[in-house]
Amino acid sequence: MSHPYYIAFSSLLRKEINRFTRIWVQTLVPPAITMTLYFLIFGNLVGSRIGQMGGFSYMEFIMPGLIMMAVITNSYSNVASSFYSAKFQRNIEELLVAPVPNVLIILGYIGGGVTRGLIVGAIVTAVALLFVDIQVHNPWVLVSVVLLSSVLFSLAGLLNAIFANSFDDISIIPTFVLTPLTYLGGVFYSISMLPEFWQGVSKLNPIVYMINAFRYGFLGSSDIGLGSAFAVILTFVALFFAVAYHLINKGTGLRH
Repeated sequence: MSHPYYIAFSSLLRKEINRFTRIWVQTLVPPAITMTLYFLIFGNLVGSRIGQMGGFSYMEFIMPGLIMMAVITNSYSNVASSFYSAKFQRNIEELLVAPVPNVLIILGYIGGGVTRGLIVGAIVTAVALLFVDIQVHNPWVLVSVVLLSSVLFSLAGLLNAIFANSFDDISIIPTFVLTPLTYLGGVFYSISMLPEFWQGVSKLNPIVYMINAFRYGFLGSSDIGLGSAFAVILTFVALFFAVAYHLINKGTGLRH
């Protein structure tokens, strides 16, 4: 017989996956269209004028960043919208009084966010194949970075949903924090091109570490040391998980 905790986790995970696959036209198709436009405009039209970046064609250079950008935004938005909807509909209260450890509740929501992030990442990678010949330098770095980054931003989406008091609050962080950090995270340029001061400022942005480590997995080139990148990502994962667990244990922000 399956362990009750496994049944609880798998049920929550299936619910999260069914939630975004049921409306796949809204959740999976738009990222593919958006990234196709990025590849066409920035990679093809603008990139042909820029030439090489870091020894690679501009299309090759931006491809890892565009994939990671899609993974980050979809992992984040999936958990933020799903968890807040559960608060709004008061479903979360039923889940919290059930004999299910809070850590499994967190893992279930994270699992849904990671699944959507990885599916969208695979779709964007398939789109990228239409524009560039993808080479993989280190598959282990590639897989570990995309998984950890997806977990991190699923946790960030969970924290956003815990503190949100309205559906408008769900869009504030992505609009004013996540989007600027992503665009300034080295998706479209190498931070080595910046003056020394702004290179230092850029290194305060955790997304810089994720995109550069992910780029290393594809191209074998990075502006950031792999050790530093993994240390930053793991630190934020541990911090966000601890904060989310503490808030859910206390019941902070779980009543709408």
